[in-house]
Amino acid sequence: MTPDIKICGLKTDAAMAAALAGGASHVGFIFFAKSPRYVEPVEAGRLREAARGKAKAVSVTVDADDAFLDEIVAKMQPDMLQLHGSETPGRVAGIKARYGLPVMKALSVSEGADLDRIKPFVGIADRFLLDSKPPKGSQLPGGNGVAFDWRVLAGLDAGVDYMLSGGLNAANIGDALRQANPPGIDISSGVESAPGVKDPALIEQFFRAVGAARDNRAA
Repeated sequence: MTPDIKICGLKTDAAMAAALAGGASHVGFIFFAKSPRYVEPVEAGRLREAARGKAKAVSVTVDADDAFLDEIVAKMQPDMLQLHGSETPGRVAGIKARYGLPVMKALSVSEGADLDRIKPFVGIADRFLLDSKPPKGSQLPGGNGVAFDWRVLAGLDAGVDYMLSGGLNAANIGDALRQANPPGIDISSGVESAPGVKDPALIEQFFRAVGAARDNRAA
């Protein structure tokens, strides 16, 4: 089974084209001002047009208020809302009710006990994004290029739909797929030539690596 693949932090037409050509199921746009991947809602709305009918467009916010979410939903028209902050189950439920859109809740993981944080969101969030914890001093909740020990995901309850994130790249995606067998994967910094600069060649290389890993498992 081929996992869903989300290329996150897109800012250019060339990167979007590479993501879609590779077969991305999801394309993500970052609305967090401190991130080098930040994009204005209007520009994200322009870029996401190329994905219509091909991939789901995901807005990524960090503890955004309703006014900012209203602007994003109006100008970008996302297919899914990714919440990458400290949003509570109640806040997630409220956002779902307000916009009528599926929500993916991001949670940071470093050890098996962190998986307990999923439970309060079960039945509320439509999907989870399991990311590594930010390095000390980082102002970014994600996109730090740091992986966690994927073996801890063996303790995940069956049926939890999630995307694996954190430090993925063409060199390690085969190991990640073998160890965790995630239903979805999310990559951002692993296909960049510099922070916030997506490299179409690295995106293509990543998709080739995913395909090679899939073929090896099928052999």
